[in-house]
Amino acid sequence: MRGFGRSVISYAMPLAALMMAVAVRASGLSVDEGSLGVRILVGGLSSAIMFTTIFVVLDHAEAVARRVGEPYGTLVLTFAVTAIEVSIIVSMMLHGENNPTLARESVFSTMMITSTGVVGMCLALGGWRHRKQAIVRQGTSAYLAVLAALTVMTLILPTYTQTTGPGTFSAAQLGFVAVLSVMLYASFVFAQTVRHRDDFVQGQEHDVSMRTAPHESVAVSTLLLLIGLIGIVMLAEQVAAGVEDTLVAYQVTQSDSIVGALIAGLVLMPEAISAVRASLHNELQRGLNVAMGSACATIGLTIPAVAAASLLTGRGLTLGLPSTDAVLLVLALFICNVSFSTERTTFLTGMVHIVVFFTYIFLIFIP
Repeated sequence: MRGFGRSVISYAMPLAALMMAVAVRASGLSVDEGSLGVRILVGGLSSAIMFTTIFVVLDHAEAVARRVGEPYGTLVLTFAVTAIEVSIIVSMMLHGENNPTLARESVFSTMMITSTGVVGMCLALGGWRHRKQAIVRQGTSAYLAVLAALTVMTLILPTYTQTTGPGTFSAAQLGFVAVLSVMLYASFVFAQTVRHRDDFVQGQEHDVSMRTAPHESVAVSTLLLLIGLIGIVMLAEQVAAGVEDTLVAYQVTQSDSIVGALIAGLVLMPEAISAVRASLHNELQRGLNVAMGSACATIGLTIPAVAAASLLTGRGLTLGLPSTDAVLLVLALFICNVSFSTERTTFLTGMVHIVVFFTYIFLIFIP
């Protein structure tokens, strides 16, 4: 009976999320308009359905991932979540007044949450349960090389270019960097899935049994995964827009940082849970593939998407990070390099990442 109830929820919640989002938009209601009672009801119901659907979507994503195997399985959720973030950022960029720094804050938040928060929890919790965990050094080194190149080109270099003002690219520079980002990320995916696949898969994962349903059930899981993700992105956009309007109304100076962190946190939640689960099951490399792959995909795909939107609409785009954020970004990359320099990690390794993550959160509210 319990299995039947769980099955009903797994089918119903993705549809409920999509129907709720469509109903709110069709009715003209939102979390930031109307009476106080309506805002509370819409916001509370949207948040409850969204968070419940996140866990359901995660189960469907893992079912699909088990079928296709590693490292392809981690790409399923990575591409889906990146599509969510791109949709939210672009739609919020094109909604209302121009917000040139929202994309930068969202991408930076994704980088910090994944490289310090998610990776830190994977290393700390996995190390606490299993004492020491093995990683594939070649794979993690590849992640770091791609991340270092992408982050410096897109989030730090704009502060030092001379054609336009600090923190911005000219149209030619923006298009050039966008094309290079796509090329680099495409090359990385090719290496991960075809050319150097073994560098991203632990030996034990080759022998993991395919605990999944028949092909028909996997097809259903894929469909429900897509439906749920569409519902989540529409609900997350409504919640984030309401929070942004509230912060602006109360004249909170760091509203972009808070909204960027909120967007990144909401869309990364399925991946974060999946990564921590893998680490607790002593599949640390799979957890790192999910976390670091998300950071690579976010920068490699989100930046070109928002760059195209900026060039097509003529809306300004500021990518260069302030000095404080740039220091945190370099620190995150540095500790990742130190943590992954050996083939085994411990609880202490994870705590170093978590301390930097808490510093990032603290500086959002007290810069």
